[in-house]
Amino acid sequence: MPAPLYDGLRALAGQNPLRLDMPGHHGRPLPWNFPWPSELDFTENGSTGDLFGTEPDAIREAERLWAERLGFDACLFLTGGSTQGVHTGLALLAGQGSSIALDRGSHRSAYHALALLDLTPHFLPRPWLAGEGVTGPILPETVEGTLKKHQSIKTVCITSPTYYGVLSDIPAIASVCHAHGAKLMVDGAHGAHLPFLGYNGYQAADVVVMSAHKTLPAPGQTALLFANGFALADLQRWGSVYGTSSPSYVLMSALDAVRDYMEGEGADRCRKTVRLTDALRRRWPSLTEQDGLALDPTRLTLHSPNGFALADALRERGVYCEMADRSHVVCILTCADGQGEFARLEQGLAETALTGSAGPCPPPPEPPRAVLTPRQALFAPREQAALTDSAGRVSAGQIAPYPPGVPVIAPGELIEKKHLAYLTEIGYNKKYCDVIPREE
Repeated sequence: MPAPLYDGLRALAGQNPLRLDMPGHHGRPLPWNFPWPSELDFTENGSTGDLFGTEPDAIREAERLWAERLGFDACLFLTGGSTQGVHTGLALLAGQGSSIALDRGSHRSAYHALALLDLTPHFLPRPWLAGEGVTGPILPETVEGTLKKHQSIKTVCITSPTYYGVLSDIPAIASVCHAHGAKLMVDGAHGAHLPFLGYNGYQAADVVVMSAHKTLPAPGQTALLFANGFALADLQRWGSVYGTSSPSYVLMSALDAVRDYMEGEGADRCRKTVRLTDALRRRWPSLTEQDGLALDPTRLTLHSPNGFALADALRERGVYCEMADRSHVVCILTCADGQGEFARLEQGLAETALTGSAGPCPPPPEPPRAVLTPRQALFAPREQAALTDSAGRVSAGQIAPYPPGVPVIAPGELIEKKHLAYLTEIGYNKKYCDVIPREE
């Protein structure tokens, strides 16, 4: 399979042009031995294409190949991560000032979009899986109930998979949305590898955001926005609002090249990763598919009586995991990991003796009461307060353990003692928070 953008940039670089435009390094090696492929770091110069342009070029062709491979009408390259995609997608679907149904477990970028677009959220709760200590999938009946109760909602936004690897039934949810005249957007930031494993659930959605850099061998900030029922020009319109006018050609060419790689060797390696992950799940206490729970087959969510201690112990052995909470350690395993990497992880687990039944992990309390709209909270004056003394104050920012970046208290919501108690119980270690000043 061709990689038109990557191949084109390599050919242009091979001509050794005198580059008197941006970027300032002009294709020469950067000082300090900085590991950056500067020879591919072009700007729009008439030969490289234009991410937000209208004329056919290598970027258009590279995006078309992604859209065709994943079964969408259009694809837009993102160099600002899935955050740019979430903002772009919600602007495209919800516009300004409307009401939306939002997964309470959404990434903080979705909460920022609420404020920027002045959207009114109606939160979709997730069931608590007490035995696993994580939230389960968004249920189609939950979406159905919300759309019946709030008939003005025409946009639904959910996350699948979650940081812990939990998948929601996207086709069933999309069917509910479309029956009510609503569009479905899926934050699939952690799911870019799934289509290469044969998963086709994303195709049922209207808009999907994926981070290539999270689960594919791609540089940081590389992400993709897919859409059905919209033209590329629609995606470009809003993508250019939230993205830089100087997108990185290194990142875009990497998006092109990684798709080509995943068509062959990458997919084979990813399938091997699935088998190795399954074997680890069988040998070590971890989140597994049971009772109808669907999981990302490459995500390893380990159970531990002390997830923070387990992550620290692994780090001391040179094993850096993605995240830890009170009862879990999450490892993102990809096609870049082979038998040697899995063996090293397993050796580290064997040496720590910190895996086992998950310690008691409390469910999050009911969401706080909203006092201000997300937009009012974002633009209001703010001051810092000690978290322990903030009960009764209105939060001006997100109080969210990161990762996974899901707010326990969102901007504009009232901070209550039960939420502070929960943050303490799960090991949240921030001492201060932003609050709205009290009225005189």
